[in-house]
Amino acid sequence: MSATADPADKSNPATRLGFEEGQIIQELGYDEDTDQDLREGIEEISGTDLVAEDYDDVADAVLLWHRDDDGDLTDALVDALEYLAEGGVIWLLTPKTGRAGHIEASDINEAARTAGLSQTSSINIAKDWAATRLATKSTAKPGGKR
Repeated sequence: MSATADPADKSNPATRLGFEEGQIIQELGYDEDTDQDLREGIEEISGTDLVAEDYDDVADAVLLWHRDDDGDLTDALVDALEYLAEGGVIWLLTPKTGRAGHIEASDINEAARTAGLSQTSSINIAKDWAATRLATKSTAKPGGKR
């Protein structure tokens, strides 16, 4: 029996993010308000610990927790791209509407476009957090070239 989560496991909301066993996922913007259940769910699926900001290799995906008062979102996205393997995605996690630190969808879209990313989906992923999937232009559309 595998220690990783079954992708059909509805009790683990992290399955909705599309991570796979063995992926390296770098976490940026971790703070005391991040959703621990979501983090643990991601680690369960990947079978590896989330790697911290000081990880010095490329990651298959970046999990970026960002709040309105964390600074410029475009800069954070550009920085996240440094760590991303070709074909990887950034999952931007922001506080939901009505929560402290909420970021408007239009601001996320503008920051993503400025950083050279395409917004491909948005989901409510945890009690206080929404997730926005951002991909490089080459990974946003099937058959795209980087």
